[in-house]
Amino acid sequence: MKRPTEIAYEFIKERILEGIYQPSQKLIENDLSLEIGVSRNTVKKALLKLEQENLVVLEKNKGATIKSFSLDEINNFLKIREVLEGLIASDAAQNITAEDLQKLDTILMEMKSHLQNHDFDAYSQSNLDFHEVIYNASHNQQAVDMVKIIKQQLKRLQFKTILVPGRNENSLEEHRHILEALQNHDAEQAENYLKRHVENIRHTILNNYNVLL
Repeated sequence: MKRPTEIAYEFIKERILEGIYQPSQKLIENDLSLEIGVSRNTVKKALLKLEQENLVVLEKNKGATIKSFSLDEINNFLKIREVLEGLIASDAAQNITAEDLQKLDTILMEMKSHLQNHDFDAYSQSNLDFHEVIYNASHNQQAVDMVKIIKQQLKRLQFKTILVPGRNENSLEEHRHILEALQNHDAEQAENYLKRHVENIRHTILNNYNVLL
């Protein structure tokens, strides 16, 4: 059975990542306490944990607000992610198995089908699955952990990039190039293609910032 603090933490975190709670929105402890069915002290503990994950900002006598990011902060997050994802792809190209490659090929076909059916939620999930196979194949858990921290911070923005006209078609082609480099066990090409993929995500977010928020 989950502890009350964990329940409150997961409740609030899910709503932040899904965009139900908006950037800069104020969170009222008493309202959260009633909504979740836990004490205010439990809500305070949950908010402290979320502050440590950079998802909320706590200010004395002002309470909690949802963390928002400036364009410069978003740009910096994604530039760091470019480097890390490139390293992961390079390592994966050297370690990837035939089974992994088959998984990626299957997922890529699913992504194409989802795109044709305009099923963007399914496309996003397959996209996550594709990258997860690469993460596992890299055998570089430290880099993967750092990437996932960054992706969590920007999840709300990244999810909505699929609604930018033309982005899905470009994304599918980028994934095809990444797979080809991995199939050839070409570490340099895999690194370059994955870095370019994240760079394109970065440009999409920066160029559509006001729409995506």
